Amino acid sequence: MQSTDKKLIDAHCQGSPTAFEELVRRYGASVLGYLQRMCGSRELAEDFFQETFKRVHEKAYTFRGDSFKSWLFTMATRIVINSQRQRKQLKFISLNKKTEYSNVDCEKLETADISDNSHNSSDRVAVEEQKEQLREAIESLPDRQRATLILAYYEQLTYPQVAQVMDCSVGTVKTQMYRALRTLAKKLGEFNREAK
Repeated sequence: MQSTDKKLIDAHCQGSPTAFEELVRRYGASVLGYLQRMCGSRELAEDFFQETFKRVHEKAYTFRGDSFKSWLFTMATRIVINSQRQRKQLKFISLNKKTEYSNVDCEKLETADISDNSHNSSDRVAVEEQKEQLREAIESLPDRQRATLILAYYEQLTYPQVAQVMDCSVGTVKTQMYRALRTLAKKLGEFNREAK
């Protein structure tokens, strides 16, 4: 039976050499995939990954037993946002781009809204064009809306967990998601009008 995250944190604080390794094993791929989607650079994502788990190591004693995943993603999100503020050049990449660290199928959002029932090449081209339009619309979202979308949709955190990560209320998370989806609908409508 696997140890709970809280037990692993407690064991790490008491000096267990394997407890921290187990936490990295459990959450490392998910955190690295999230960071790469947020910052657009594998190299930068790896730096943020190291910084995130360094802080987990240093701040483990502050974990109080709520959701470890939320606590972990809070650290990762703060590192990215603070770095973005400092760099002002942080570039976001497509949510559809697969990363070698991703344990989530990044095609879900596109296929949820655009089914590929095409049997000929012109239909496939149209579907690919729609997917590209959706990716562009997602990339144009403001940072907090985009982070909320990634955390809730791709990382499958609950709204209360996203609220904890984003340091806001559940109502704010719902508002951010509503605005993100409304912006996506508007942008996709603009693409469709331009195509006609």
